[in-house]
Amino acid sequence: MKKKMNLSLLFAAAMVPAMAMAGSVLDNYNPVTDERLKNPEAENWLQWRGNYESWGYSSLDQINTDNIDDLVPAWSYATGELEGHQSPPIVNDGVMFVSTPNNKVIALDAATGQELWSFKKEIPEELFQLHPTNRGVGLYGDKVYVAATDACLVALEAKTGKVAWETCVDDWEDGYYMTISPLIAEGKVMVGVSGGEYGIRGHITAVDAETGKIAWKTHTIAGPGDPGHKTWEGDTWKTGGGSVWIAGSYDADLGIAFYGTGNGGPWMPDARPGDNLYANSVIALDVKTGKMVGYHQYHHNDAWDWDEVSAPLIIDIEHEGKKVKGLVHAGRNGYLWILERKPDGQIDFVKAKPYVNQNVFTSVDKKTGRPTYNPKHTPGIGKKVTFCPSLWGGKDWPPESYSPKTGLFYIPATENLCSEMGGVKLGKRKPGELYIGVPISEILTNVRLADGAADHIGEIQAWDLNKNEKVWTYNIKEMNWGPLLTTGGDLLFSGGSNDRKFRALDARTGKKVWEQTLSSGVTAVPSSFKVNGIQYIAVQSGWGVDAQRMQGAFDSIMDHKTVVPQGGVINVFALKSKIK
Repeated sequence: MKKKMNLSLLFAAAMVPAMAMAGSVLDNYNPVTDERLKNPEAENWLQWRGNYESWGYSSLDQINTDNIDDLVPAWSYATGELEGHQSPPIVNDGVMFVSTPNNKVIALDAATGQELWSFKKEIPEELFQLHPTNRGVGLYGDKVYVAATDACLVALEAKTGKVAWETCVDDWEDGYYMTISPLIAEGKVMVGVSGGEYGIRGHITAVDAETGKIAWKTHTIAGPGDPGHKTWEGDTWKTGGGSVWIAGSYDADLGIAFYGTGNGGPWMPDARPGDNLYANSVIALDVKTGKMVGYHQYHHNDAWDWDEVSAPLIIDIEHEGKKVKGLVHAGRNGYLWILERKPDGQIDFVKAKPYVNQNVFTSVDKKTGRPTYNPKHTPGIGKKVTFCPSLWGGKDWPPESYSPKTGLFYIPATENLCSEMGGVKLGKRKPGELYIGVPISEILTNVRLADGAADHIGEIQAWDLNKNEKVWTYNIKEMNWGPLLTTGGDLLFSGGSNDRKFRALDARTGKKVWEQTLSSGVTAVPSSFKVNGIQYIAVQSGWGVDAQRMQGAFDSIMDHKTVVPQGGVINVFALKSKIK
C-alpha cells in the first residue's frame, strides 16, 4: 500500500532554496568589500554596471576584434520564468548570481552553468506586477541582496541562498514596488521605489547591510519644509511620482551617490503646476546621511512621460580647455547632458545637445541648462499634441556605456519615433490604482513615425564627449531596447531588437563584426568575466515589459503583428579555442 504524501511538508520544502552542492565554487566564496567595489578586479563583474562610475565597461581583451569570429556558446541555462529579463549576470570569483522576473535569484558555477542554489520570493497573489522584472542583485560581504516587487529588500546568504533578513521599505498596497538593482557603499544597501503610475511619492532608502535596519530615507519629491517644496502647488506633492528604478552612480572619493529620478505624477503638467522638484532630475546624496547635497533638473513640469531615471555616468572630460569632473546622461528627453560634480556635491550645468530629433525644447539656457518649451508640442488636460521623441524617449531605461580605451560614449537610442498624447482630468487618488491621467488605450497606440521616410527606429550612437560630436551610428530597423557593454577588446555588445539578435560591433567604427540569434529578444544588461583564464560574455534573453508594449504600439501604426518568443535564458559565450 502506498503511503500518503504529506503535502504540507512538500510545500514547505519547495519554499527553501536548493542547497549548494558539496565541493562547489561556493566553498571558498570571497566576500565583497568596499575596497573591491571601489577597485573591482577585471575578471569579475561585481555590480550593475561593473563599477561605481556606471561605465558598463570590462577591460578584458582576450575576446577582441581580431578573433571575434571564434566566439561561440559556452553554456546556457533556462530560468523557467517569462516576461522581461533585464538583469546582468553578476560574477564574483567564478560564482554567478542572476535575478529574473517574479523575484527569483539563481546562483551558478560561472564556468559550467551548474546550478548551485535558487531562491524565489513569494509575493501576495493580489499584487499586480505592472513591471514584472528585476534589474540585478547586489553583493556585499557574504550576502546577496535583491529588491523585490512587494517593496521589500531581501538579504540572502551567498553560499546557501537562505534568507538572512528582509526589510520592507514601503507598502505595496499603496502602489509602491521595486525593480532596482541595489547600490551598495560604505555598508549601506541603497534602493529606490517604483510606482509613479500609482501616485506614490518617490524615495531612496538606505538599509544597513548587516542588520537590515533602515539607516535613512530621502524623498525625491520635495515635501513641507524641504527646499523646493514651493515648486508644487497645494497637496500635489503627495502624489508627485519621482520614481527611482535604476541604480545610482557613486563617487567614492566624495562619498556621494548620483541618482536619476522619474517624471512627476499624474502625467499632465497642468494637474501639478510648478517646476516639480525633484522629478526628472539627477540628485546627489551624501551616502552616510542621505542628505541631498545637489541636483540638476533636466526638464521642469514634465508633460511627456520622460523619466530621467538613468544615473549619469561619472566621466571626466575636457571642456573649453579645462578638465571637468563630469556627469554624463543621455536623457529620455532626447538631449545629451554634460554636468559637473563639485566637491561639495553641487551639480553645475556644462552643456546639452540633442542626440535625436527633438521638437519640444526651443532653447536651453547656456548658464543654467533650463529648457524653454514649444507649447504646440506640450500636451495637457484636454489638449492632445504630437511631440518628438515619443514617450519612450530618445533613450529609455537601457543604460549607456563608456570605454576609456576608445574614449567614446555610447547611447542605445530611438530615432524617428514620436507620440500623440493628451490627458483627462482625474478624481481623487485611490491607493494601489493607476493615477496617470492618460487613457491606457492611448498609451498603447500613441506612437507616430516622424515626418519623412524613416528607414529605421533603433540606433547605437558613439560620441566624442570632448568634441561634443557624434562619431558613428549603427542603425537597427525597428526598436532598440539593448543595454550596452564595451570591452578592452574594442568591442561593443548589445541586443535590444525584436529579431532576437545579440551582436558585437567594432567599438571604434560601429561596424558589426559578430551576431548570434537567441531564443528570445535581449533587453538585459550584458557582462563579461574571466574564470580559469577564459574570458566570457554573458547576457540574459527574455522579451517582455516595455519593449513588448512599445512593439505593440508600433505594430498598431504599421498594421502588422510582431511575435517575439518569451522565456528567459542565461547565454554565456567564449572563444571556441578556449573551451575545447
